[in-house]
Amino acid sequence: MKLVCAQSDLSTNLSLVSRAVPSRPTHPVLANVLLQADAQTNQVSLTAFDLSLGIRTSFNAEVGQGGAIALPAKLLVDITSRLPEGEITLDDEVTDNTATGEGLVVTLTPKTGQYQLRAMGAEDFPELPLIENTKAIHITTTALIEGLRGSLFATSGDETKQVLTGVHLTVKQDTLEFAATDGHRLAVVETTNERPLEEDEQQLEVTVPARALRELERMLAHNAAADEPIALYLDQGQVVFAWGNQRLTSRTLEGQYPAYRQLIPRQFERQVTIERRQFLSTLERIAVLADQKNNIVKLSIDSDAQQLTLSCEAQEMGSGRESMSAQISGTNINIAFNVKYLMEGLKALPSTEIQMHLNQELTPVIFTPLGGLKMTYLAMPVQLRS
Repeated sequence: MKLVCAQSDLSTNLSLVSRAVPSRPTHPVLANVLLQADAQTNQVSLTAFDLSLGIRTSFNAEVGQGGAIALPAKLLVDITSRLPEGEITLDDEVTDNTATGEGLVVTLTPKTGQYQLRAMGAEDFPELPLIENTKAIHITTTALIEGLRGSLFATSGDETKQVLTGVHLTVKQDTLEFAATDGHRLAVVETTNERPLEEDEQQLEVTVPARALRELERMLAHNAAADEPIALYLDQGQVVFAWGNQRLTSRTLEGQYPAYRQLIPRQFERQVTIERRQFLSTLERIAVLADQKNNIVKLSIDSDAQQLTLSCEAQEMGSGRESMSAQISGTNINIAFNVKYLMEGLKALPSTEIQMHLNQELTPVIFTPLGGLKMTYLAMPVQLRS
């Protein structure tokens, strides 16, 4: 195998795929990245797979001689990222070293020198799962990114609640619905799919691990056009997202996802309309004083003064209080939240103004953007100590 490629192409694509390399591989070959070079298409593909998450990316290169080889991922990333910009030549050879025995060696030749790495045969590298006899459902890049940005932050990090560590995706006739909850909050995003399902295509539901979707979001932001269709394949515990020469495969999460629509109240006694950035920046200042143990911020809604006051008290440290104007309907109320949940939700709501819909001190509170994306963010209040 022999090829010449740009340092930036090799380094960028390695950093994307290497995120699927396990930190503690169950088999030595999984610590590697599979490099495949095609002389006919002048394409180089890189693949990493931890037996749960698999990533494959491709880029253009001058391939003099095709071939495939498994290269040590961490070492290759560390070296390549530090090389100067310009062309790099890669070629492999079989050595017969009496000290180490016969083995594969790959030589990297940048303009400044030469590096040699011990490698493994490509035949030892596991194949990414293939989904055959399943028709692809197509989703636009824009719809997918919007849905991920508005939901991923609300997934659970608790591995004992496996199904909550993912985003539940529902593909309907002409819309996509993304839902994520950790038991304390819920984010639901509905986006329009510019590529509606055909008549013979079934609505599908799948829960995909947040880790895989974060990598998908990163890949889409890096190398997918806004209107590019993403093909989604689903079958027997596996989901595949494919576009261009890129591919991400992941196991799906088993188990019944909560009936989250039933958690969202339909009627409200109070409504607050407020400027999102001002609300968020005030929260960020107040959060500095929020008690490290409970992170609680108190919201006092004053309908008479049309004012929202944020306050918090930290034992032995001090207290903070700020007010801002708001459009308020309904009677006055004091309510408290985990400040982290409020800030993360406000960051994900993509609009200038937002609305807060609420009933009582301890019933679910709904945040929605005014205009733009159709998103619902539910946060559970916490009990105020008297």
